[in-house]
This record gives sequence, structure tokens and C-alpha cells, in this order.
Amino acid sequence: MSFNSPFTGNVIQPTDVSYSRITLTTDLQLTWPISGTTADDAAARIMEVSTASSAHELWMPPANQASVGQDALIRNVGAVSVTVKDYTGASTIVTIAAGEAQYIYITTNATTAGTWGIIAYGIGSSGADAATLAGYGLLAIGQTLNQSQPVTTFSSNYTALAADRSSTYVWTGGAGTLTLSLASTLADNWFMFLRNSGTGALTVTGTSGDLVNGSASIALQPADSCIIVCSGTQFYTVGLGRNTQFAFTQLSKAVTSGSYTLTASEASNVIQKYTGTLTGNVTIVVPSTVQVYYIVNATSGAFTVTISTGAGATAVLTTGTQATLVCDSVNLFNANTILAGSSNISLNNGLVGAPSLNFASETTTGIYRASSGEFNHAILGVLRSTLSATGLAIVGTGNFTGGVAGGTF
Repeated sequence: MSFNSPFTGNVIQPTDVSYSRITLTTDLQLTWPISGTTADDAAARIMEVSTASSAHELWMPPANQASVGQDALIRNVGAVSVTVKDYTGASTIVTIAAGEAQYIYITTNATTAGTWGIIAYGIGSSGADAATLAGYGLLAIGQTLNQSQPVTTFSSNYTALAADRSSTYVWTGGAGTLTLSLASTLADNWFMFLRNSGTGALTVTGTSGDLVNGSASIALQPADSCIIVCSGTQFYTVGLGRNTQFAFTQLSKAVTSGSYTLTASEASNVIQKYTGTLTGNVTIVVPSTVQVYYIVNATSGAFTVTISTGAGATAVLTTGTQATLVCDSVNLFNANTILAGSSNISLNNGLVGAPSLNFASETTTGIYRASSGEFNHAILGVLRSTLSATGLAIVGTGNFTGGVAGGTF
């Protein structure tokens, strides 16, 4: 490239080059057009640049050799993004996408790297740079801004942030918690989309007393979904969708001994029947979610079936018994009660190690029926008395502080 005076035809030292067309085949270090060089490395006021590889970069001249305000309009006329760096190559001034133009200028020139300002010219001669304008919830497609709800799946506890505005979060784990950042931080009109596609209850809670629908927290059951919006002081849900499928189905599962963890498909059966000949005690682990179960223990053998979430209170069923269980996502409670107006209640026979009428804190102590015509009493799984038509038989010694009277001894 030569710089000639239009009046004399002689080579002069120029102070400005208006236009340059550059094709990058490697990194190119530009110079200011002040040395009379004839190489094609002068920084022009308008540069059209193209490259076949994003690895090829354009480096600006030393900022301390020019005045603040020295500028350049760089347009990418190729199909690959062009990276423009400062003189040192350590910092990127701007990355220009294919078809876009960026206007850069020096704001401080104390060092060779300097500080550069940027004005986005966008695509073509007058289009806005949608990528620069796009914020949370917006997506740049060409020169237009489009609504965006990116989907994120998560299976461990998470805290929703300001950057999650307009995002969709899908829960895929068991029981968990989504914590909302301070409402004052998220501010009025922040919102997110939420769905529970997991197997357990997802608790949504505020921070530092912020309320959700007027409560400290809400629980989304599997298949529930909603939009969470912030007023700047608290949170509300819009369109909280509840799973409305009420069909009753039955699970029939053969067990022998050990622990069985139900799959999401198995646990979706409200009625569950367990069969098989037990060779040891069995534990059935159900999901940590709010649910009601109707359990039938149709197994045989002198062992028990325990229903558990893996934590909290459990329910123990002996052979041939049934129970209606209520799960609060942690504990299981036996909901069987005497109905209003009933004059009697029937118990299953039970076993010496699992009396049919026992205590929650000591299930091996209570009463049971060992055989026809007997009323048996067990302490810690040991038979202590049998009451039958022939009388009372006590196992062990007796201590009668008030004496014994009547009959023949």
C-alpha cells in the first residue's frame, strides 16, 4: 500500500487512511500510518475484514502512539467471526460476528494496550445489534429480539438467581427444595417457570421471611407446574397446575427378603399387594412424596413387611394384614381407625414377635392370638401369658403384693 499526495505524486507520511480491505490468513499486527510504510498493515478509519479461521486475529496499533478518540470502524465481510485485540494481544477489544460492524475508539492512551470504547453498528449499514440488546429472557435471532425460556433440568437443591429470569427449571429428583433469592434483590416483575417432573415433592421457599402465596413455602407434587412471579416484596404463583389423574391401579409384587426400592412407575400405584414366601424381613422403600397407600401383605412366613421412605417413621405389616398409610414425604402413618357408629373392631391374629395390638415405640409388646380360643400377651417378643377357656397360664414367676385368695392351691 502506498500513500501519495494527489498534488505532487510524491510519497508522503500520511496521518489518516480512510479505507482498507484485509483478509486474515494469520494474526495481523496493525500499525498507525505514520511511518511511510508500504506494507498492508496500516490501521484505516474503515476496515473490511474477513478470515477463514476464528484463530486469526486482528491486533490494533499501540494506543500510546495516538490521541484519545482515534477510531476505526471494522466490518466483518466474511463468514467467520473476527476477534480484535489490543496491541499486547492480552485483551479482546471486541469480537465481530459475520456480517456485523463495530466502531471502536481510544478512551485512554497511557499504555500500549490503552482502553477502547465500543459502539455496536450491528448488521449492514443501519441495523441494530440484537445480540448486544438481548438481556435475560430475550434471544437474538438475526436482527430481531425474540422471547426466550431456556430449559434447565436439576435434581439437587438450588437457589434461583436474578439471571434465572424467564428461565424454565424442571425438577427430576426425589424430594428437594428450590430457594428463591431475596424478593428485594430479584425486584418487581422477575419471573421463572417451574415444573416437577421428579418422583418426590419439590418445596419452593423464600429467603429471610419472604412469602410464597402468603406462606413460608409451597410444595409441588410430581407433575405439578407453575410460573413464579416476584412483586419486589414477596412471590406468587400463576397457573399452578395440579396433577388431576385419580385412577386407582394396583401393584402386585413378589418379595422374599431384604430391601426393595419402588420405581416411580411402581410407586404410582396407590393399591399395593405384596406376595411370596418370606425367608426374612422385607423393607419396601417408597418415594419421598405426599401420598396415600393401601397396602395388602399377602405373603406367608413368620416375617414382616416394613413400608418406609428411607427416613422417618415406618409402618410394619405382619402376614395377612392390610393397612391404609399416609405419607407426608418423610414419615408413614397408619390411618386405620374405628369408624363412627361402629360397635366393634377386628384385629388380625398377629405373632408373638409382632402382636396385632402393639405400641408405636415398642412394636414387639402387645396382645395377639396364637391359636383358636386363646388370648395371648407378649413382652418384647416373648410369650408371657395365655388366657383360654380353661383359665390363665402365666409364663414366668408371679409377684402378688396383695396376696392370693379363693380356690384350691
